[in-house]
Amino acid sequence: MDLEKPPQRQEPEGCLVVAIRLPVRIVVLVLVVPVRMVWDALVVCGRFLRDTVLRPVGRALAWLGRAVFVWPFVGLWRYVVVPLAKGLARLGNVLVVVPLMWLYRHVLIPVGHALTWVARGIGSGLAWVYARVLTPVGHAVMWALKGIGAVLALLGVGVYTAVAWLVRYLVVVPALWVYEWILTPVGHAIAWCAKGLAWGVSMIATGVGTALYWITRLLLVLPALALWRWVLVPVGRVLAVVGREVWQALGHAWRVAGRISLAVGRALATLFRWVFVEPVRWVYRTVLTPVGHVVRDVLLRPAASVARSVGRATREALAAAAESVRQARADFRRMLFGEPRRVAEPNRREPVGRETRTLGSSTTALTKD
Repeated sequence: MDLEKPPQRQEPEGCLVVAIRLPVRIVVLVLVVPVRMVWDALVVCGRFLRDTVLRPVGRALAWLGRAVFVWPFVGLWRYVVVPLAKGLARLGNVLVVVPLMWLYRHVLIPVGHALTWVARGIGSGLAWVYARVLTPVGHAVMWALKGIGAVLALLGVGVYTAVAWLVRYLVVVPALWVYEWILTPVGHAIAWCAKGLAWGVSMIATGVGTALYWITRLLLVLPALALWRWVLVPVGRVLAVVGREVWQALGHAWRVAGRISLAVGRALATLFRWVFVEPVRWVYRTVLTPVGHVVRDVLLRPAASVARSVGRATREALAAAAESVRQARADFRRMLFGEPRRVAEPNRREPVGRETRTLGSSTTALTKD
């Protein structure tokens, strides 16, 4: 916890700042110390509650959530969905993929090859028709169209020349005369009238704008400027100084209250230790521990040895009883059915029969002729 105020550059301060600082800091310190002590107490209680209640409860709820929600879905996925999906995949492979591959390999590929061969034959025939029939016909048609186009071009040049001469002397020359001797003087007269009208309107607007400017300046701007310069700026500076001092006083008071709260907390902790913890520790060390040792040596260890002896005797008695019951059952069975017939066990060291291997015969690979 940062209890020290960070170093700042000292600036020259006026008498107003010095006069405001001390009473503001005293008042703020008186108001902030109880709040800081309550805040520190709430922090300690919250940490204790987090470590002793919320964290174990959260772990228990997390384990319960995994046991109720996560593990069943994991088991369902691992032991039901995955094997079922693998089985369906194998079944789909056998029922769909393998037949489709067989159909593609043994039906569609031969049909495609046959269609390709037919298309190649058709393409070769169309290429022959294009090269031997359509190309000569097209060349002949293009030659005929070129001749017709040349004739039409000659006729078009003559017609275009005649139409251009008529348009020039019947339309263009009269239009130019009308534009130069009629429209241009009329346009100049209209432009001169419009300039004069615009000059008059601009002069009128300038006069009205100047009058409105001075009226607005005298009635609104100058009073607002005086109010800002001689009233609002000094009041704002005073309020800024007061706010800055209140903020600095809050920070200083919060740090001082932290030191006070820390000292009070340490004093209460020391008092609690000497009033409750140390007496309990002394009682545990000087009273409960020797009494516990005496109870252990005098009562618990002899009782444990007696219990072990009783348990051992009980086990031996139960074993003897079980052996007696087993012998009685065997005697009763022998009395009813007689002695059981014993089968002689054959000697398994050498094989018995026709294919017995001996050292004197040539049945092995080493002694075979």
